Amino acid sequence: MKGKHYIGGQWASPASAETFDVINPSTEQLIEKVSAGNAQDVDAAVLAARKAFDEGPWPRMSGAERAGYLHKIAGIINRRLDELAKIEVLNNGKPYPEAKWDIEDTEGTFTFYAGLAEQMEPDKEEPIALTEPGFSSKAVQDPIGVAGAIIPWNFPLLMAAWKVAPALAAGCTMVLKPSEITPLTALALAEIVEEAGLPAGVLNIVTGLGSVAGQALAEHRGVDKLAFTGSVPTGSHIMREAARDIKNISLELGGKSPFVIFADSDIERAVEWIMFGIFWNQGQVCSATSRVLVEEPLYSALLKRLVEEAQKITIGDGAEEGVLLGPLVNANQYRKVVLAIERSVAEGATLVTGGKRPQGLDRGYFLEPTILADMDEDSDVWCEEIFGPVVCIKPFSSEADAIRMANDSRFGLAAAVMSKDEARCERVARAFRAGIVWVNCSQPTFVEAPWGGYKQSGIGRELGVWGLNNYLETKQITRYESDEPWGWYIKQVS
Repeated sequence: MKGKHYIGGQWASPASAETFDVINPSTEQLIEKVSAGNAQDVDAAVLAARKAFDEGPWPRMSGAERAGYLHKIAGIINRRLDELAKIEVLNNGKPYPEAKWDIEDTEGTFTFYAGLAEQMEPDKEEPIALTEPGFSSKAVQDPIGVAGAIIPWNFPLLMAAWKVAPALAAGCTMVLKPSEITPLTALALAEIVEEAGLPAGVLNIVTGLGSVAGQALAEHRGVDKLAFTGSVPTGSHIMREAARDIKNISLELGGKSPFVIFADSDIERAVEWIMFGIFWNQGQVCSATSRVLVEEPLYSALLKRLVEEAQKITIGDGAEEGVLLGPLVNANQYRKVVLAIERSVAEGATLVTGGKRPQGLDRGYFLEPTILADMDEDSDVWCEEIFGPVVCIKPFSSEADAIRMANDSRFGLAAAVMSKDEARCERVARAFRAGIVWVNCSQPTFVEAPWGGYKQSGIGRELGVWGLNNYLETKQITRYESDEPWGWYIKQVS
C-alpha cells in the first residue's frame, strides 16, 4: 500500500499522483516511491479523525476497552518484529541489533500505555475541597480531541509509538505524518492497526513532505493538539502555526547534551558510556551526549582510550552481522555533518580521529566515528547540534567550571555525570538545566520515565503518565447542593 494513505480505516488513493523517493542510505538505491500527500489528503484524514472523535465509539469506550486494542497492536508488532526491524535497517540505515531494540521498545510502549488505559476508570473524578459552603466540586479528565503528530526519521516507528500509544490510550483520535525520509514502518503500522481492528478514523496516516503535508496538518483548524519531534526551526514554525488557533502543543526538539566525567571515574566505564552516548544510531539522536567534559587529571588518558575504541568500530550496511555503525540517513545529512567537521577544523579545533568516509565504502552515506578537541566554547561545533557520529571533548578544572560549561547552551534536553562520589553526582545532577539527567551512564531510556527538555529543547514531556497527560484536558464540575436559594445577587441589589 506504499502508494496510498490510511484514512478512515481504509487505504485511500491520494489526491494527486505526486510521489517522493525513499532511498536506502547504505546503497543510495531506490527502495520505494511513496505518495506525496497534500493539503487535500490531510484534510480528509483530519475529517475522518474528527468524525471518529465526535461520533465514533473510541472516546466513549472504557479505558479497558481501548487497552484491548493497544494490546492487540503490541502483539502484532511482536509477531512482525524481525520484519519491522529489517525495514528500519533498509530505510534508516541503523544496524539490525539497534533496529530490533527499537521495535521491542515500540511493542513495550503500546503495552505500557495499554496498562495505563486499563487504570482509567470511566467515571474517575478527583474531589476538590472548597471553602464556600453549599457547593461541591470535582475534577475530571477528557481526551483532548483530534491530535496531529509529526515525527522524525531517526527512530521512525518508535517515535510514532511515543505519540500514537498515549493519544489512543487517552481516547483521542490522531493523524500521523511520518518523515518523508523514513515512512515505511509508519505504513506498516497502518497495516497493524487495521489487522487489530481499530475503529475507523481513530488513527490516520498520511505520507508527504514536511513543507506540504506537515504544513497542512500544523495549520488545520480541525486539529486540537499538535505533537512534534524534530529540529528547533521546524518546532518554532509549528509553534507559530499553533498560535493562530491557540492549539495545545508538545515539542521535543534538539539538544547538545553534556557528559561531565570526574577524575575518580572508572576510565573503561566512561569510554563505554561515551561510545553509547554518541555513536548509537550514528549519533543521530536528539539527546546524544555530544559534548564530553573531562576533569583535567583524567583528560589525556580518557581521550587516548576513547580514540582506541572508536577506531575499532565496525562500519557498514546495518544488515550485515557485526556492524555497529551504519550510514547517516541521507545525502543531505551526510553533507551537513561533514561540513560541520570541516568548519570546526578551519576554526582551530583538532580532528583527533575520523572525519572522513571509511576506506572501502564507496557508496552509502558512511562516516567514521569522529572525535574533536581543542575547540573554543563559542564555536559552532561545541554549541550547535551536529546530529552525526561526532563528539567534542574538553577538559575542566573544577565542579563549578563543569556545571558552568554544561549549562552554557541554548539547549537543555539531556545531561550526564559520572563520578564515584555519590554526593557530587547528586549535586551536579540537580544543577544541570536539562530535562533528562543520567548518573554514571548515558542514554538509557525508559517508557515509564518523563522525556523532554528545558529551554530550546522543547515544551512538555512524553512517556510515562506525563505522556498520557499530553492528550487529556482537565475539567472542573461544580455543583450547588443546598436546598436554600443562594440569593447573593438579590441581597446586593435589594
